[in-house]
Amino acid sequence: MHIVLRRYTGASALVDAMVRGEQEVRELISTVPGFRAYYAARMGGGDAAATITVCDDKAGTDESTRRAGEWVRANVLGASITPPEVTEGETYITF
Repeated sequence: MHIVLRRYTGASALVDAMVRGEQEVRELISTVPGFRAYYAARMGGGDAAATITVCDDKAGTDESTRRAGEWVRANVLGASITPPEVTEGETYITF
């Protein structure tokens, strides 16, 4: 399996938009080919966020990153969110 972690700073507007659009985000990401799991979390004092997507392979996580970027550009208008720091890799322990 392949995992992608996206870390956002200055993300309170992003978190608010994701909470409002939870069902849309759920449908958008869960339909990625090879999708396994998705997590979104507020980090620190609430101005940072992280999302984790788990898919069967890198093609799936690449597609999730593409979809996430499009969704942010379309749904978080007027906010200055820095591009996420993206970290990804293959799993070596799962349970």
